[in-house]
Amino acid sequence: MKDIDLSTIESPDDIRKMNIGELTQLASEMRSALLKKLSVHGGHVGPNLGMVEAVIALHYVFDTPQDKIIFDVSHQTYPHKMLTGRMEAFTDPAHYNDVTGYTNPQESEYDLYSLGHTSSAVALAAGLAKARDMKGEKENVVAVIGDGSLSGGVAFEGLDYGATLGSNFIVIVNDNQMSIAENHGGIYENLQLLRETNGTAELNLFRAMGYDYRYVNYGNDLKSLIEMFESVKDTDRPVVVHINTMKGMGLPIAEADKETFHFSGPFDLRTGASLNEPAQNDAPEDYSEHFAKGMLRRMKENDKVVTITAATPGVLGFDKARREEAGKQFIDTAIAEQSSVDIASGLAKGGMRPVVGFVSSFLQRAYDQFSQDIALNKQPATFVIFYGTMFGMNDETHLGFFDIALLSNIPDLLYLAPTCKEEFDSMLDWSIKQDKLSVVVRIPGAVATSNPEIKLLDDYSKPQYDVVRNGNEVALIGAGLMFGIMSQAADILAEEGVKVSLINPRNLSTLDTATLDSLKDYKLIVTAEDGIIDGGFGQKVASYLGESPVNVVNLGLPKEFLNRYDYSELQKRCGLTPAQIAEKVKSALQ
Repeated sequence: MKDIDLSTIESPDDIRKMNIGELTQLASEMRSALLKKLSVHGGHVGPNLGMVEAVIALHYVFDTPQDKIIFDVSHQTYPHKMLTGRMEAFTDPAHYNDVTGYTNPQESEYDLYSLGHTSSAVALAAGLAKARDMKGEKENVVAVIGDGSLSGGVAFEGLDYGATLGSNFIVIVNDNQMSIAENHGGIYENLQLLRETNGTAELNLFRAMGYDYRYVNYGNDLKSLIEMFESVKDTDRPVVVHINTMKGMGLPIAEADKETFHFSGPFDLRTGASLNEPAQNDAPEDYSEHFAKGMLRRMKENDKVVTITAATPGVLGFDKARREEAGKQFIDTAIAEQSSVDIASGLAKGGMRPVVGFVSSFLQRAYDQFSQDIALNKQPATFVIFYGTMFGMNDETHLGFFDIALLSNIPDLLYLAPTCKEEFDSMLDWSIKQDKLSVVVRIPGAVATSNPEIKLLDDYSKPQYDVVRNGNEVALIGAGLMFGIMSQAADILAEEGVKVSLINPRNLSTLDTATLDSLKDYKLIVTAEDGIIDGGFGQKVASYLGESPVNVVNLGLPKEFLNRYDYSELQKRCGLTPAQIAEKVKSALQ
């Protein structure tokens, strides 16, 4: 079979002319191109390698874009992008950054939504199918969802509604026996039973919900996939097609270590070793590592302490060995952020000391549970927020800087912002020990910086700002990560004779009014936070001081869905470098 020139693939129409041999060759060459790009550029490795054949079969059989395909999470859509006019972004290094890592309607009419969060595709597709039916149209509507995503509550809700449509509604369940790490939950026993019986088991979740059910045992075989998709195309009722695929297919190291290669930076194709990160012994300790080691110690010292994650154990620093070491004191609720919060509430009510690690971008899914089941009920659970920063993930679907505004305004939820690892440990230890408050602790950035001189408190329940430097002219209040930047700005101003107070607020949900009252005679107060200004900490300060003569300036981030921004450019755009802050102060004083 001669090689296929990938540059000639401009739309799915180009592959619909191919025979099965040519399609198989296409899959091989697409996988090779993916491996070449991923090894030098990074990205979602395992999910995309495992879906090459399924995506080819989908576009070969269905009449896209008239037929609608929605990919859940969409971290498995690199092959989809390759077939829908974006091949160059995967074959030419000069264009590797031309596309995002997720579906994006601004890139192509084949992308229905900007999706980077999980479990929503079935419900979105059900809505599209209902709209089609109401308009009397006939196109196929297909939702593609992974087995890991089925654990999310909205996936069950979407399946529940979709079963009632009584019309064309196709759900492809991509079962690779993995979430980011291993799957957790009762549903996976049924999926395993269905795989072991080649889809014939009488006990079948999908049939019980009202779906027709089909099974493909080898979901990386193009011929089997094409035949199956052709059999359900133009169906007149809801159907689930369950395909058994290999995550990381075609890269032995990814097939063997599916968790590590769910997502990776640049790596050596032969060994899997990272190409960009420093050697382990040379790398500074990050907060994931610091948190995991500290929680293992706390759990050993107190058998009531429990660590919880919603399917992101790696973010918490809990690799497989650490999870096994923690045993029953480590809980993975699977992709179920709402349940993770409520499980923590139940554990706290039962006398345990739960600590839930959250990726900032994912916590908004559980807002109702934070408000009702935690704060309103005053359950003493602790939540640690990772990646809550403008220096974290920068895709528009994964922004982590909305958390301060989101959570710090919930009544009876104490939001703490440490500035270093000593303060983080102190706040975390106090939160676990106390039994009266619901507490959120926001990790300050990535690297676990140290400040042995930090003033620690025995009790963080009441607001008590730390006035690190005393002046009587200008006050700089830096929350969390921004405290270090404000400290540098204070040094610049002090060298120029400005009398500066430098303040670490610690608490972002409740104001230390006594300290703020002492600043009313100042000429200027500047607040800075690594989050959006609207609804953030700084606006609380400005509102409280609104009737006083002091001028208050709030620095932070814009309320925007920023996409793949440059970190340093955003910092400068928002005036958040030490030099810019110092210059703003001097301009205001003049």
